[in-house]
Amino acid sequence: MWTESEVVCGEFQTVPLSESKSDFPGQPYSVSVLKAGYCLPQTGGTFRASGTITLITGPRTILVDTGGPWDRDFLLTTLKERGLEPGDIDMVVGTHGHSDHVGNLSLFPSAVMIVGFDISEGDTYSPNKLAEGQAHCIDEHVSVVPSPGHTGQDVSVQVTGTSVGTVLVAGDLFECCSDEDSWRDLSMDTAVQEVSRQEALRTADVIIPGHGLPFRVLRN
Repeated sequence: MWTESEVVCGEFQTVPLSESKSDFPGQPYSVSVLKAGYCLPQTGGTFRASGTITLITGPRTILVDTGGPWDRDFLLTTLKERGLEPGDIDMVVGTHGHSDHVGNLSLFPSAVMIVGFDISEGDTYSPNKLAEGQAHCIDEHVSVVPSPGHTGQDVSVQVTGTSVGTVLVAGDLFECCSDEDSWRDLSMDTAVQEVSRQEALRTADVIIPGHGLPFRVLRN
């Protein structure tokens, strides 16, 4: 089931899941990674990157991050393969505002949008307390959790009741399982992000990072 050795993250150990392990059934919600993101250094100091795209299905259909504009056709095709059209998506969550994570928001005009700490439906924005550090509960099983650091308004999506326990769709809170200190180079506030990362490791059983395969969290 595992493809690499364990990685130590402070008092926790993280274990990457195999590439085939991308669907996490559950009741009432299931979580599926439609595309695992990547970040690949190139010559000349550039890098190629694309964010993870995740689908949550159950009483509501929730898309977490939409990939970059270059993912448009892939996203539409993959949703169609699962019997879904853009109008079937009830909610879209953008974990943060970078182009490789929110490049296809316009495909879902009828969905409730949560991007960073903003919640909107059409042009109507709703008050919330994400900026005050409080989770926004979709229902008793799904919550949008503030997890700043990579940017000032990052959020993650927590799903309980899956076959692997609590799944956290974390955006770029974690680049990948073995990001070690590399995440610091991309962080707006490393101290704040470290706090967010430790909270995620304390509460999640499986984390879906922004640029890699899902990984399991092991606690002593």
